[in-house]
Amino acid sequence: MKFRSVPEGKKIPLNESTLLQGDALHALQILPSNSVQCIVTSPPYWGMRDYNVANQIGLESTLPQFINRLLAVFDECRRVLKDNGVFWLNIGDGYTSGNRGWRAPDSKHPARAMSTRPDTPEGLKPKDLLGLPWRLAFALQDDGWYLRVDVIWNKPNAMPESVKDRPPRSHEYLFMLTKNERYFYDRESMLDQNGKNRRSVWDINTKPSTGSHFATFPPKLITPCILSSTNTDDFVLDPFFGTGTTGVVAVENGRKFVGIELNPEYVKFSAERLMIASPLVLDRVAN
Repeated sequence: MKFRSVPEGKKIPLNESTLLQGDALHALQILPSNSVQCIVTSPPYWGMRDYNVANQIGLESTLPQFINRLLAVFDECRRVLKDNGVFWLNIGDGYTSGNRGWRAPDSKHPARAMSTRPDTPEGLKPKDLLGLPWRLAFALQDDGWYLRVDVIWNKPNAMPESVKDRPPRSHEYLFMLTKNERYFYDRESMLDQNGKNRRSVWDINTKPSTGSHFATFPPKLITPCILSSTNTDDFVLDPFFGTGTTGVVAVENGRKFVGIELNPEYVKFSAERLMIASPLVLDRVAN
């Protein structure tokens, strides 16, 4: 596997599907403006995972710091997105840590164990639900994005929670945002088998994780996003590429992709996974 090294500040052309290894903000800055038709991504959730990579997002000491870092990334995404493009954002919620600076191991997902966790945010209490998806959605709305719909991703096979004082949670949010009031939307691709409009609660099973990256979203969740927001050969961007699911779905449906991933382990995995099915340019971004 060979990478090209991209000097800081240099813009790269987008001709083929491209995988960039580097910090999302720096990598976005080398992409041409108005070059991708659709963005589909699921950023790291706050205080949920230590990926043991420098400059990672998700372990900021305060919730506002986390949201502000994502706003900076998504501001660059807006520059890269075409004027009639669509941005699909998957984000889950969590609870305050109660100022516990650690998380115990999980028998099914040992990587969930953490030796550090952010303190309870100012104004919240132990056991409070963070409300993080809506905090981020409203911040994006204030930043100029059009917030079009909140899709509820219901997980029929969600992992049970060992809680006895509240209903176990089994959903996440998928927000549809746009750069402008008018945008490309293929309504036909969103019709169900009876020819009716697909509504805003999607029942989609989770899929087993790959290796140590358990925070993957299933292809069935992002396929309608890509099909409704792009045409053949359009570019789909995922600035938090992980193991490359967005790229796989894009290629399978005749689209090209731009993936950005900080973790070298995931870059290697996703590149090997995707080069089988698609021509692929590999770049390493100077940080």
